[in-house]
Amino acid sequence: MRPAPHTALVDVEERIAAACSRAGRDPAAVTLVAVTKGRAPDDVRALLQAGQRVLAENRVQDWRALVEALGDDVAGDTPPQWHLIGHLQRNKVRFCRPFALIHSLDSERLARALDEEGAKHDHVFRTLIQVNVSGEASKFGVATVDVEALIERVAALPHVEVVGLMTIAPYHDDPERARPVFAELRELAHHLDLRERSMGMSGDFEVAVEEGATLVRIGSALFE
Repeated sequence: MRPAPHTALVDVEERIAAACSRAGRDPAAVTLVAVTKGRAPDDVRALLQAGQRVLAENRVQDWRALVEALGDDVAGDTPPQWHLIGHLQRNKVRFCRPFALIHSLDSERLARALDEEGAKHDHVFRTLIQVNVSGEASKFGVATVDVEALIERVAALPHVEVVGLMTIAPYHDDPERARPVFAELRELAHHLDLRERSMGMSGDFEVAVEEGATLVRIGSALFE
């Protein structure tokens, strides 16, 4: 069955492809992660029916409610892949095995909680370390200078795998102001030999793609 048309999804995909062209990158190297925070189930269902298969939620409890509301009718031949992109509290770790990727690992304590949960079920959690590149006090994340030490400690945990880094740039009307943040995350990931770089949201994802994002987290540009 041909996917249903979704104008906003097509527009975002075309903008990603154009940013890749400017940077000399293959669009296949960038994964569009559709952020469903605060969206009605019918809107999410329409996106799934249009073929989008990578989705993300900010909070575990919101994800659980949304999955229940969506039911099984959107699974299709390829069930959606869910990511968790918001701050994760240790008491919610027991619900996190269905997530294909957790973008917000930000402490050794959280890593140990994930490892303990993984050990119970012979499960390895794939994670990104959230890096507070800009140093904003209002943001979660590990300071840039502390990332390597955290990776070394997590490496001793058999049920947690760090596959990349994530950051959130400060909001500006001019997305170019985010470029230095994205460039710094890219260089840090390269130094640490980590492939995945989760950076860029609706207001600045094109700059993030130009600076090497492999995952872009898009919400409002897909739903408004």
